[in-house]
Amino acid sequence: MDYNKVAHFVRVVELGGFTAAARAAGLPKSSVSRAVALLEQELGVRLLNRTTRQVALTEAGQSYYDAVSGSVASIDEAGALAREHGAAPRGSVRLTAPPDVAALPEVITALHRAYPGVRVELSLTSRYVDLVAEGYDLALRAGTLESSSLIARRIGAAELKLMASPDYLQRRGRPTSLAELPSHDWVLFRAANGRATLALRGPDGKREVTVTGRLIADDMSFCRRAAEAGAGIALLPIHALNGRAASPLLEQVLPGWTGGDGAISVVLPSARYVPARVALVRDYLVEHLGQAFAPAPRGGKGRPEGTRAKR
Repeated sequence: MDYNKVAHFVRVVELGGFTAAARAAGLPKSSVSRAVALLEQELGVRLLNRTTRQVALTEAGQSYYDAVSGSVASIDEAGALAREHGAAPRGSVRLTAPPDVAALPEVITALHRAYPGVRVELSLTSRYVDLVAEGYDLALRAGTLESSSLIARRIGAAELKLMASPDYLQRRGRPTSLAELPSHDWVLFRAANGRATLALRGPDGKREVTVTGRLIADDMSFCRRAAEAGAGIALLPIHALNGRAASPLLEQVLPGWTGGDGAISVVLPSARYVPARVALVRDYLVEHLGQAFAPAPRGGKGRPEGTRAKR
């Protein structure tokens, strides 16, 4: 059976008619219509009911489409991937990231200089973005990534520390132990009902402390600014402070204690087909942002491994 006939049939269904399918294929409408008619003749069944205004799948046509559409898509994707090899990557890549990822502007600028044919369309937002539904190619995600159909490459981790403004510490006093933390005011990131259980690590090992706050936000940069304004203590990733060891308006509370999962990962919707331009941006982010998030060297440098991530 001629594959082109099957492909023409699938495109007629997906594009809603012979005219659109012919335009996409760069062929006369009569050629596409004849190809589908020959396919029906070879199969011995009618696949489409045709009227002057529309086409509709028959029951047999629906079954046939369900069986072959995935294979046609795979062949098309494989062809697109093969055509990209040997050519400089070109085109747009849609990327979403939290607003305060350190070094991201510098890394994207360097990428544009190295690969002028690639355009990055960046959306900075603290909200959760559905990559598939909203049409994004990549995302930078912070925190624990649970298993799902998405693919993640770990870049590194930002250290989270307890931070407060000098003004707040002067008014409320500086905590000297974990037991004092629940009595303080807190600026909380994505806390349910104003309560959060902090998983902290320090000189005495791992400890959990439950705290409450009157100020809860879903934007880490807002939490930082509120803490700087004296609203309370906040558990902040150091890279949310634009890579500085500390904000000049914040002081560390209980030095030696850190907490949370500050992992940073690049997430893709699927590993099935990754265009060259998307793979380029992914690998560039992993390498160059990874340098910004890397801890002090302890010997060999490992390469991030792929893992499944939360959709």
